[in-house]
Amino acid sequence: MYSFLHKLLSDKKGGEIFTLFGAWHFLYIGLTLFTVIAVLLCFKNKNADLKQKATRIFINIGFGLYILDIFLMPLAYGEIDIEKLPFHACTAMCLMCFLSYHIRFLEKYRRSFVLLGFISNLVYLIYPAGVMWHAVHPLSYRVIQTLLFHSVMTIYGFLTLIFECEKINLRKWYRDLSVIVCMTLWAILGNYVYNGTSDRYSHFYNWFFVVRDPFYAIPESVSPFIMPFLNIALFFTAEIIICLILRGIRGIKTYDK
Repeated sequence: MYSFLHKLLSDKKGGEIFTLFGAWHFLYIGLTLFTVIAVLLCFKNKNADLKQKATRIFINIGFGLYILDIFLMPLAYGEIDIEKLPFHACTAMCLMCFLSYHIRFLEKYRRSFVLLGFISNLVYLIYPAGVMWHAVHPLSYRVIQTLLFHSVMTIYGFLTLIFECEKINLRKWYRDLSVIVCMTLWAILGNYVYNGTSDRYSHFYNWFFVVRDPFYAIPESVSPFIMPFLNIALFFTAEIIICLILRGIRGIKTYDK
């Protein structure tokens, strides 16, 4: 049984590979856009409860994909990939969004979790560097799981923000900032603990890009001292811009009524 599952899930090498903005990449982006439009049209005139149930379906799927991957990785790769630990905003915010529906204290931070998760997952969906580095066939489990997870989380984030744009309150900006700061500190902890623990692979973990500039514009010697603050500033600015756009959408909706 193990041999069958390992062969089925392991990376498929040779022949076509998954490439940036290739046909398979555009397929995932297209399916994500199609799903968003379809759900928006289907729930356009539905009440808030039904809209929330629709978004909860997507966070449940995203959470399920993440947990299932932990159990399938040993079958696919022979081990659990440390890179998949929740020290990136994509995975960490998936867990926090899911928990915010079950832990009352976290509920008031849900919009902040959604904002950070939406930006992170959307960026990865557009530029899936982690998948491209492995140069595997588009039908490999690694590609399907990773792109499907980020697509689902992007859909969840977008729909939640659109359906709940009436609740946007810029006076609660400190919640958004505190979540980004906590995510940065969490990523620093992950990088500090796990970097240098693998003798088998010469892999350098750079969760949430707080250790090294992903574009190599900042010298490596000073990156650990600059990137945490730069990340906080960039993500917070992006979130404020999104909130302003959502307020504009809310104003249009109010005007139409």
